[in-house]
Amino acid sequence: MRSEKLHLVNYIGSLISDSDYVYFISYAGLKVKDFSEFRNQLAAVGAECHVLKNTLIRKAGELLKIDVLSTLPLADGTALVCGKGDAGAAAKLIVEFGKKFEQVAPKCGYFEGALLTVSEVNDIAALPPKAVLQAQLLGVLQAPSRNLVSVLNAKAASILNVLNAYKDKLEQ
Repeated sequence: MRSEKLHLVNYIGSLISDSDYVYFISYAGLKVKDFSEFRNQLAAVGAECHVLKNTLIRKAGELLKIDVLSTLPLADGTALVCGKGDAGAAAKLIVEFGKKFEQVAPKCGYFEGALLTVSEVNDIAALPPKAVLQAQLLGVLQAPSRNLVSVLNAKAASILNVLNAYKDKLEQ
C-alpha cells in the first residue's frame, strides 16, 4: 500500500477509535451547498463528517482489528459521521436532514463495539436527548423515597386530624 493511503487508513482508524459513535451515511447527489450546511449542523452538535472511500474504511477496520468493519458491505459514496458525546443528537440530525434531502440516509453505524443497522440508527435518533433521559432516571430513582415520605406524612396527618376532632368535641 502506498504511503499516502497508509497515512489515510491510519487517520480513519484514529477517527473511529477516538470517537464515541460512528455513523456511515450515503450522500450521493447532494449539492455541495447542502452538504456544507449538513456539516455545519453536525459541527454544532459536536460531530464531524468525512467523505471516505469504502475500501479505506474496511482497511481501517482491519488495522483496528474490528471484524465487523473490515467486512462491512458498503457500496456507492460513503461519508463517516463521528464524534464524542451524545450519539442521539448526531443520529437525529442525520435522520432529520434525510427527511429534507432524500440523498442523505444512514447506512449503518458503529457504537460501543457493535455494528448498528439502519433501524437501530433510527431508533437512536428517536430517543429523547441525553439530559431528558437523565432527568427521567433521576425521577425514577427518587420515586421510592418520595412515596415513603408521602405515606409517613399521611399517617402523621391522620393522627393529627383525630386529635383535632377529639379536641373540638371536648370544647363543645
